[in-house]
Amino acid sequence: MGRFHRHSDGTTHNHDHDHSHNDSGHGNGSLSDHKQTDVGDHSGYATGTERVEVLELILSENDMIASENRQMLGSRGIRTVNLMSSPGAGKTSLLAKTIPALSRDVRVGILEGDIATSLDADVLTNLGAEVSLVNTNDGFGGECHLDAIMVRSGLTRLPLDNLDLLVIENVGNLVCPAEFDVGQDARAMVYAITEGEEKPLKYPVMFRTAEAVVVNKMDLLPHLDFNLELFHENLKSINPTAKVFELSSRTGEGLEPWLDWLRQI
Repeated sequence: MGRFHRHSDGTTHNHDHDHSHNDSGHGNGSLSDHKQTDVGDHSGYATGTERVEVLELILSENDMIASENRQMLGSRGIRTVNLMSSPGAGKTSLLAKTIPALSRDVRVGILEGDIATSLDADVLTNLGAEVSLVNTNDGFGGECHLDAIMVRSGLTRLPLDNLDLLVIENVGNLVCPAEFDVGQDARAMVYAITEGEEKPLKYPVMFRTAEAVVVNKMDLLPHLDFNLELFHENLKSINPTAKVFELSSRTGEGLEPWLDWLRQI
């Protein structure tokens, strides 16, 4: 299936490739012995003019609704974070630690995005936050991201007048969620050290668009062949201004700087 990309300079093009987004990274640091600087062979990609025009219209519509979402949330004094990651990096477990600690002084809402099931939303219910679930499985095989229209739908099930902070937990995927504005004030991503040091180089759009990167599962560091210094070098080469938080969502160690960032956005 063709995929459409929009770059930071506003230009757009379409890529034809498998849309399954299977992640071949390993937690054993498979690229830890060298830095990857080759951006790869893009010569096989072709763009059709009619397809680009259609997809430009789709993204323009999304951006318009995202702007309306942002204005509506901002008018109520709600700050909004779009939280992204690959599947299994620990977004939900991070929120399960974040909500009880933050809700002591911040009124928190969670908009939970998943292709199917209410499993993650159920985990976050009754922890001190209002939770709204959006399933994307009505799309073609299940949409791999939330868009502004889906978020608008989920907002109707939240008591917005009683919230200070909204966290949108996006669908687990290292590509598409970074390309769609949903009306957030800031983007944050959760990265697990089990994913390998090379991920900022392989998925630059996700890492480049994030204002904050949570380096999760730090409690596993003694048990992994993982080069933390090389990861930081790779991240800095893609996004030198990102706020970085090293923590463990299992133990809660290192959580406080992340909570402070959420309070201040």
